[in-house]
Amino acid sequence: MQFRAEILTCTRGGRTVFSSLSFSVAAGGALLVTGRNGAGKSSLLRLLAGLLRPAEGRIVLDGGDPERTPGEQAHYLGHQDALKPSLSVTENLDFWVRYLGETRADLSAALALVGLSGVADLPAAYLSAGQRRRLSLARLVAIKRPVWLLDEPSAALDSAGQDGLGRLMAAHLVSGGLIVAATHGPLPLPGAQELRLGDGG
Repeated sequence: MQFRAEILTCTRGGRTVFSSLSFSVAAGGALLVTGRNGAGKSSLLRLLAGLLRPAEGRIVLDGGDPERTPGEQAHYLGHQDALKPSLSVTENLDFWVRYLGETRADLSAALALVGLSGVADLPAAYLSAGQRRRLSLARLVAIKRPVWLLDEPSAALDSAGQDGLGRLMAAHLVSGGLIVAATHGPLPLPGAQELRLGDGG
């Protein structure tokens, strides 16, 4: 499997954020997207997830499901943790599992992997920022998708949470998945390629 971006151009509000951008990531590989604030890291991930349309270029997942778009075969983890405060931790994860069409997910196992078993019945409104991020990460392991698109995935995580994130990412790559992650700081992805965005792309 290979995830490819071909001569992508992104415009937002009449401004060209980046242009003629191409890269490829093979199964088991990772790409770190770096650059200053406003360089287009988040916009790139949103393009790859199918949440924005490129002004030019195309996105291809070779070896994926030909009946689904690349975005439909990817998990997108953005800056905001998409949680319903009144629902419990388990209910929030169950919502995403059902929404994304998965019927065989082991919610308890996913919560255990991110260290949230002890608060499974707690309403999400009472979670700390780090716990909310862990709950968002649980969605990645509860519902299997080959591509992970991660925007500052370690944000709000303490050292234990960052270690756990590293284990989740390593397991995903070993299983043949691939990762594109936007980050300002280091991520535990040994051997990852780096794509640095700057002024004009």
